[in-house]
Amino acid sequence: MAFGLGKVLVLLVLLCSSFTVFSDSVGIAKVPLPVHPPAPAPAPHHKGHHHHHHPTPPPSHPPVKPPSHPPVKPPTPPPVKPPSHPPVKPPSHPPAKPPSHPPAKPPSHPPAKPPSPPQVKPPSHPPAKPPTLPPSHPPIRKAVGVQGVVYCKSCKYRGIGTLLGASPLAGAVVKLQCNNTKWGLVEQTKTDKNGYFFFKPSKLTTAAFHKCKVFLISSPLVTCSVPTNLGSGASGAILIPSLKPPVKPLPFQLFTVGPFAFEPAKKVPCHH
Repeated sequence: MAFGLGKVLVLLVLLCSSFTVFSDSVGIAKVPLPVHPPAPAPAPHHKGHHHHHHPTPPPSHPPVKPPSHPPVKPPTPPPVKPPSHPPVKPPSHPPAKPPSHPPAKPPSHPPAKPPSPPQVKPPSHPPAKPPTLPPSHPPIRKAVGVQGVVYCKSCKYRGIGTLLGASPLAGAVVKLQCNNTKWGLVEQTKTDKNGYFFFKPSKLTTAAFHKCKVFLISSPLVTCSVPTNLGSGASGAILIPSLKPPVKPLPFQLFTVGPFAFEPAKKVPCHH
């Protein structure tokens, strides 16, 4: 490698020197020599006399032509081949992907609330005084009358809460009991042939009827002697004001209970 570079440097030096010699020769050939005769030399002066001398012409020489040389061609150095290197491939980079940004969401603002109108206070008036009513009288207490009917159920429907096939029971004993703390009241009565009974206690008024109940006590028939809870006859029935108004005005408030019923005992055989 060093030897090759030395050869190249020697060739470059020779080329430069050839160009210098050629330029000098060309310059010499192009400059013309002077063709005029030389100027005469001044005559010497002698004291006391003058001698007239004619000027002697100088010898004439033909013009000297410079030697003509053919132009020196500079040596042509061999072309220097540049060192061959493999082509440099540009670095391959993957295509740059633009940065992916999530879609910008518009700012969410809470819905604007409509302006609330100013609260208008109603005009303040002095509170209206309630009208003065005349003093109310306490309710009029009336005597109480309690009525009801007692039946004997059919042996066929024993244990079933129905009066289908039942018949009125005469001579059944019924009790009215009022648990008033001030006056206790217990009364009994019997039913008529239609099974109807009626109580009219002398010490009971409408002021305390809600504390009274009516119970079944006994039946005159051995074959129909078990009290049932039909109409709450076994547990005690409360007094209910009669819905049907009497035909004639009564001197008491009428209440109704029942209907009540007795039924045959389980050991009693039923006859069909």
